[in-house]
Amino acid sequence: MKKEVKDTIIAELGEKLKNYPHFYLVDVTGLNAEATSSLRRKCFKSEINMVVVKNNLLHKAFEASDVDFEPLYSSLKGNTAVMFTHTANVPAKLLKEYKKEGIPALKAAYAEESLFVGAEKLEELSALKSKNELIADVVALLQSPAKNVVSALQSGAGTIHGVLKTLGERPE
Repeated sequence: MKKEVKDTIIAELGEKLKNYPHFYLVDVTGLNAEATSSLRRKCFKSEINMVVVKNNLLHKAFEASDVDFEPLYSSLKGNTAVMFTHTANVPAKLLKEYKKEGIPALKAAYAEESLFVGAEKLEELSALKSKNELIADVVALLQSPAKNVVSALQSGAGTIHGVLKTLGERPE
């Protein structure tokens, strides 16, 4: 491969590392063409950008990055695909579908500004909450007291005293 082509690929990988806050390194050794196409379609539907890369080019892109990816270097063996995503847990949930078959297998991941190395981290990664999931949890927590007040007002406690009494009688 010509040096210019390698440099272009490294630069493109570097851009993806900057533009996507999360990525997974996946071992795709053993996937045939049909299985690879199926995986690519599932990735596309889940808004995951999957790229099969040469390990040495990915290593160089890691070295050129502002982030220290050195703990991931040992994962760069075999056939590697990189799954770039904006939502940290989506690739983990997708990979769990394939867990029985073992292909593709998680090698490592960079999610929520943390490094995860090893296939055993898949459960931990799938349990991560996305930004939208966290916002929904916070909104639900904030709405709960307001719903209690509205409920107390609708139950006939038309005064502040009645609302406080009704809320005070509710079990925690």
